[in-house]
Amino acid sequence: MLHIDRRSLRIRLLAWLGGVALLVVVTTWLLHGIFLQSLARDFLGERLQREANHAVAQLEQDQTAVPIALDSVSQGYQVFHHLYVLRFNGLVSASDPQWQQQLAPLLDESGDALIDVNRGTQHMLVYRRHFEWQGTQGVLLVGEDFSQVEAGLATLHWWVGGIAAVLLGMLIMLNMLAVNRGLIPLWQLRQQLEGLRSGKRDRLSLVTPSELDELVDQLNWFMDDIDLRLKRSRESVANLSHALKTPLAAITQVLRGNRPIDENRRHKLLSRIEDINAQLAAELRRSRIAGPNAGRMANVTRDSSRLIEMFRSLYPERIFNLTHSAHEKDQVPIEAHDFSEILGIVLDNAGKWSNRCINCDIAVSTTTLTLTTDDDGFGVAEEDLSRLGERGTRLDERRPGYGLGLSILAQLIARYSGHSRFERSPLGGLRVTVTLPLAVEVIN
Repeated sequence: MLHIDRRSLRIRLLAWLGGVALLVVVTTWLLHGIFLQSLARDFLGERLQREANHAVAQLEQDQTAVPIALDSVSQGYQVFHHLYVLRFNGLVSASDPQWQQQLAPLLDESGDALIDVNRGTQHMLVYRRHFEWQGTQGVLLVGEDFSQVEAGLATLHWWVGGIAAVLLGMLIMLNMLAVNRGLIPLWQLRQQLEGLRSGKRDRLSLVTPSELDELVDQLNWFMDDIDLRLKRSRESVANLSHALKTPLAAITQVLRGNRPIDENRRHKLLSRIEDINAQLAAELRRSRIAGPNAGRMANVTRDSSRLIEMFRSLYPERIFNLTHSAHEKDQVPIEAHDFSEILGIVLDNAGKWSNRCINCDIAVSTTTLTLTTDDDGFGVAEEDLSRLGERGTRLDERRPGYGLGLSILAQLIARYSGHSRFERSPLGGLRVTVTLPLAVEVIN
């Protein structure tokens, strides 16, 4: 039994194209029959009208008696037409007496007109013409059998239908060829995706219609993002292995040794363990970086307000001020956790080093997000500003930390193709400006 996959794009296209082609051909064929018959009727009606006018002109020009004129007209129309009926001065003559009784009511109607008369299977087309001759009113009916014409038209119409059926079959075949040809890029894409799955290739590379360009680009972006995440994961493992190897070896050596653990050695062990914990936390934070291709949105007002409230509770002696530059949009194409991480690192750094006041301004436009944070702390010397963000760099040991926060910030900003700037703040401390381009237009 033949199985048809109704979800197949090929079947759907062929069904739609075949259905449209069938509808067009059938509609055209029906309209052809209607217009053909209407055209033949109008053509024959005009001919009957011209001949009726010609007959009336002959009567008006004839100077003989009425019976002779009637007889003359009768003889002429018996030669050229199937039927005529003439009423003049109370006298009625007809070329076919069988039709005279049926057509008699038409003589009493007013106005010149083309009339359809049916008797059994016979269809007669009759034109009525009123005229005046020698001061007397007359009516002339000129008719012709339309059944024979209709029979010929029906034959022609069915011939046209047969030709249309052949053309429909050819059109369906051409549709199949066009659909198969048009779907070749999809088949090539499927083959290359299979190559990606099997490891034979690492990117998609094919010539596609413009409608598929964005799809191929998106797939390549996803593949690059997966490769980048895998690379970052391996680097994190390598960093952890390198960073933890020495302190773990030192801790293991102390614990295996026979020397008693005094207060000094206990503090050193605790310091080693805290270093390990900090390294683990930093690498875990790096591993959670989603990047711009995650397909997630951040709500600027909600997420920033939530972070400000959290830092107000963490640093109750500090004053955190949050402002939003005028913009009616709130959702930005930045993964929510990444946005919270960027803003959190900046606010945490400002909270540690400020004396009392931290101002945070977030400006969102259709193309960029700009985050500016100022604090009133001691600031950083001009010659040291360029060193901020280097991994493990701490310019001041008066506050606890491991110099990893700004390093993670730099990696986050790089993932979004943004940039950061460190400078002296008008409040006296440090100003941190982070600018992130928005890959797509900001939406509500």
